[in-house]
Amino acid sequence: MDLPLVVGTDGSPDALRAVDWAADEAALRGCPLHLLYASLWASPEEPARSPGSSRRAQHAGTAQAVATAAERRARSRRPEVALAADVCDEDPVYALVDASDRAAAILVGSRGHGLSGEILGSVSATVAARARCPVFVVRGGALATTDGNWIVAGLAAPGTATAALDFAFTEAALRGWGVEVVHAWTRPRRENATVRAGGFAATRIFHEQQAKQWLDEALVRPTAVHSCVPVRRVVVESRARPALLQAASHAALLVLGARRRRDPLLPQLGRVTHAMLHGAPCTVAVVPGEG
Repeated sequence: MDLPLVVGTDGSPDALRAVDWAADEAALRGCPLHLLYASLWASPEEPARSPGSSRRAQHAGTAQAVATAAERRARSRRPEVALAADVCDEDPVYALVDASDRAAAILVGSRGHGLSGEILGSVSATVAARARCPVFVVRGGALATTDGNWIVAGLAAPGTATAALDFAFTEAALRGWGVEVVHAWTRPRRENATVRAGGFAATRIFHEQQAKQWLDEALVRPTAVHSCVPVRRVVVESRARPALLQAASHAALLVLGARRRRDPLLPQLGRVTHAMLHGAPCTVAVVPGEG
C-alpha cells in the first residue's frame, strides 16, 4: 500500500491552505491523505470533576470540529482521494515527526494557531528539521496545475547529498513543470585576501567552471530518469540566501536539502534552509539527507 501524505491542521487559514495543497498532491501521486490535529488538550478522557475538566472538554470538542472541517474541505476538493482524519492528545511536533516514519511526506502551514498554544510557525520549522521524510511548508495559494510553472532546487556544495534534486525532478514530472537548479558560489576568503586585483578575473573563471562542472555532474542521474522535465541551470557568484530568494520569487515551489546528522544535538537544518523557511515567498519542500 502506498504511504500516505500527512497534513497537520489546526483550523488556521495557513493550515487550510496546506490541506488544499495536500489534497492536490495526494491526487497527483494517487496516494492516501491523512489529516492530523495534534494537541495536548485534545483528549476528552479525564477524571470527573477534575480542575479544568470543562475547559478540556471544550478544547476537545473544538479540536474534533477543526479536524472534521478539514476533512470536509479535502473531500470536497478531491473526492477521489482516500482520506482519514485523526485527533490525538500529543505535542504537535512529536506527533508529526512520529508520523514521518510512515508517511510519503508531511505538509504543514507556515503559520497557524494550535489549541495547545503553540504557534505553527515554530512547529513547521521544527518538524522540517526533525522529520524523516520530506516536509512541505505551504505558503500562499494551493497547488497550481497550469503549464509554465517551475520548481527551484537549491544545489549545495560539491560532495553533499543530492536527494533534494531527485525529489525536485520527481515533483516536476508529476506536474508537468520544469526545474531550475540554482548553485551559488563564492571565493574562499583567504583567496580574496591574497589574490591581487589583476588575478581576480582568472580565479573567478576557475571557480565558475568548477561550479558548472559540479552542477552538470549532479544533474546526470535526475535528467536521465526524468528526460521530459525542462531544466534551467543557474550558476551565480553570490551568497546562497539572496540567490535562492531571487529565484524563489518566480517559483511555485522551492526544494532544499536538510542535514540529518547522527548526533541529534547538532543542528539538523543549515542556515540557508532555515532562512528560506522564514523568508521564501513560495512553498518550501525540505528533503532529509545525511550531511
